[in-house]
Amino acid sequence: MVKNGQQAAIRTLRYQDDGVPDGGVEVTTFARLRAMPAGSVHPPVQRADFHVLAIVGAGHGSVTVDFVRHRVEPGTIVWIRPGRVHRWDDITEVDGTLVLFRPESVPHGSPGADPLGPVSWRQPGRPALVRLAADHVRREYDAAGVHRIPGSTAILRALLEVLLLRASDCAPPPPAGREAFTAYAAAVEAHFAVSREVAWYARRLGYSPRTLSRATREAAGRSAKQFIDDRVVLEAKRLLAHTRVTVAECARRTGFDDPANFSKFFRARTGLTPGAFAAQARTSAGR
Repeated sequence: MVKNGQQAAIRTLRYQDDGVPDGGVEVTTFARLRAMPAGSVHPPVQRADFHVLAIVGAGHGSVTVDFVRHRVEPGTIVWIRPGRVHRWDDITEVDGTLVLFRPESVPHGSPGADPLGPVSWRQPGRPALVRLAADHVRREYDAAGVHRIPGSTAILRALLEVLLLRASDCAPPPPAGREAFTAYAAAVEAHFAVSREVAWYARRLGYSPRTLSRATREAAGRSAKQFIDDRVVLEAKRLLAHTRVTVAECARRTGFDDPANFSKFFRARTGLTPGAFAAQARTSAGR
């Protein structure tokens, strides 16, 4: 059901249901993942338009998500949200369940709806309940593949909601009162290449710039303007590290009319020119 596309060096993954009424939920294992390009000796960098929730039961490895490496070990939960550039590393001995699901399959108001939620965490407290919930989803998915009953889709959606609640129950709690920041973060994700001005977002969302700045500082520890700039820099790093686009094309894709202004912006925030960062990233990847 998950199909592959190609975008330069970033492997694009899109969820396709192939006409099967699965409720937008697919379940696999690390053993199956190792048979795919994502689990190969030289795994590709990839970006999916769906969620990936991994419940690790055994083994050690790592996953790199947007340039941050996260350890994978027994009891780890990994939640890769749509659009995150990631790569699985060293998973030859890792065992566990992976649940793939479309954004619309996430219940409204669920902790999983937060695009800036944590990527990985351990399961303190009640790890057995998380594993049981994941196992229940997997068994129902496998059973539906053999003999689908009329209620299979609804059952899978309900079990996914239970799993998300169990997994989120173990996650670090989000800051209280972050409605304004959540709206701002979603707007920045959608429009960072259109505007880098806080006032532009404030007008669209119906908040004052001061409210957005306070909410962003409380939730992310950054000013509202720094939050936009961080997102632009992240996208530029993705393009420079994982594709062969020119600096001029990278500038255009991140909303700059003038490559020189983009280079000045990037260097002020990273300490490197775009060209130097790309060369450094390629050297690291080669090693």
